[in-house]
Order: sequence, then C-alpha cells, then structure tokens
Amino acid sequence: MGFRDTALLAALLWPLGAGAAPPPFEHRLTPRPVAEHTWMVEGRPEELSEDNGGDIANSAFIVTGHGVLVIDTGSTLAYGHALRAAIAGVTDQPVRWVLNTHHHPDHVFGNGAFPEAEIAALPGTRAAFRRHGEAFRDTLYQRLGDAARGTGLVPASVDLAAGERRFGGYPLRLLALRGHSGSDLAVLDPATGVLFTGDLVFHHRAPTTPHSPGIAVWRDDLATLAALDFKVLVPGHGPVARDPGPIAATDAWLAWLHRRLRAGAERGATANQVIDAPLPEAIAAWPLARYELTRSVSHFYADYERRYLWGEPAATTK
Repeated sequence: MGFRDTALLAALLWPLGAGAAPPPFEHRLTPRPVAEHTWMVEGRPEELSEDNGGDIANSAFIVTGHGVLVIDTGSTLAYGHALRAAIAGVTDQPVRWVLNTHHHPDHVFGNGAFPEAEIAALPGTRAAFRRHGEAFRDTLYQRLGDAARGTGLVPASVDLAAGERRFGGYPLRLLALRGHSGSDLAVLDPATGVLFTGDLVFHHRAPTTPHSPGIAVWRDDLATLAALDFKVLVPGHGPVARDPGPIAATDAWLAWLHRRLRAGAERGATANQVIDAPLPEAIAAWPLARYELTRSVSHFYADYERRYLWGEPAATTK
C-alpha cells in the first residue's frame, strides 16, 4: 500500500468529529551528552520501516553560546520536530544552523522542522539532493507510511567549504570528503575534540554504499579521519566512541567487501553466488550484514566484473 492509500485509509477510519488527523509517528528521542556543550541522539541499527518511523541515523547538536548548531536532522518532519523538542529540553538557545553531512534521506528530511535556521551543506551534497530528493521523498512515504506525513523537500541553501568556519564566533573545522556518498562532510570541534563523521563511519552496523565513488576512495577518507586529533567520535550510525575503533572497523568491512567482490569476479561467480556464500563469523555479527552485502553487490559488482573478469577499467574499483 502506498502513502496515498495509507493516508486515505487513516482518514476514513479516524472517528467523525475527532478533529485533526491522527498525529504522525511519535519519536521518543533522548539526547546524550558526549562532551561539553555537545549532545548526540542515536538512531536504531535498523533499516527504514513503519515500526521505527525512520529513526535509524544519528543526529547531534552543539550549544555554542551563540545559538544551537544541529548536525543532521533525521529522515522525516516528525523526527525533526522531535529533535527540536529534545534540543529545547537541553537549552533555551535557538537553533541557528543546520549542517547536512550528505544527501541521504535518513539525514536530511527533518530539515523542515528548522525553518528559521541557516541550512548548509557541501556543494556536491546540494547537487545530489537536487538529483535524488524527489525519489528519496517518495521512498520515505512508501517505506514509512503515515510516519512520513508532512515531510517535504527542504534542501540546504548555503554552501560549505573545507576549512575553519565560525558559527556565531564558535570555530569548527570542516572536511570535504566523498567516500560514502560522493560528497561527505565531516566536522571536527577543536574545543572539545569531538569528530562528527556522518556516514563515512558506521559503528556496530554494516555500512551502506548506494552512492559511493569506490571502496578505495572511502578507505582513503577513513585514513584522513584516523589521522585527526580527536577525543570523541560521533558516527553516522551507531554509538559514540572515544577511540578510533569504529574507523578501523568500517575500514575492515570495506576491505573484506573488496576482497569478496574481487574474488567472486575473478572466478566468474554470479552476483547471487557472491551474496549467498557464507559470511565470516565476525562479519555476520554486524546488524544488517547480509542486507547491506546484497545492496553493495548491486552497486559495485558489475564494475568488478568489468575489471577483474573482463580486464576493463572500472572507476569504483581503482
């Protein structure tokens, strides 16, 4: 059943005289302090579903003293409003800035809950949202049903660039990378040592690869992150860490994925054979491991076949 059918059914079943339509998904968000003036809201290690209302990615915010800066706003308008309420429970400072780490729907479709804020992203992220935003919105309604009600296209309107930028006098270091989505923002707070990686780093969850320019590119970005002087790591998915372990784990997954795809291509295995072969015990323990392997095969395997089976160049396996 599509969103329109779901919404119509809900309207027909809602009692006459009850007033407004029933509220969308009720998120219960708990901000967790990770450093001075800094909080994170952790998403569930799941895929988008009506049961979780799209609450699968991490959001974070910094109370700068000049206003609140939010990093990623979640997958729906309802989530964005819940995040806004959670922030209000921590501080009475207004939300003045929103940074989108990349264009994927679980990180940007809560933007509409912050109409007064400056919403900013890398130029490549803004361009990717223009290309994919409508399709992503349609997918959200199909996957989340009524939980997505009211969610619309609210893109970032301000370009970010690599380097130091001050937000009301509060300095942050911005890094422009691209391994996960083609345009990925990482943010380092020199004052607290908190590194916000977006989906360049997954913790206790298998990484997603839909728009990655290649495994080697992503691994180079991880090396860049690992070389930074940070104390706390806030990944795009999964719990906060106080060591570089999640970077190493994400890199290990990508290295294994490359070996799996290359070995399959070299022996002429079909995509289904690559997917269905047994997983190593350590890999199988990751949430959504088989699911994300299946998706990664669909994203990458044709290129691996071109390079390792037929001897042709392929951009994603450089």
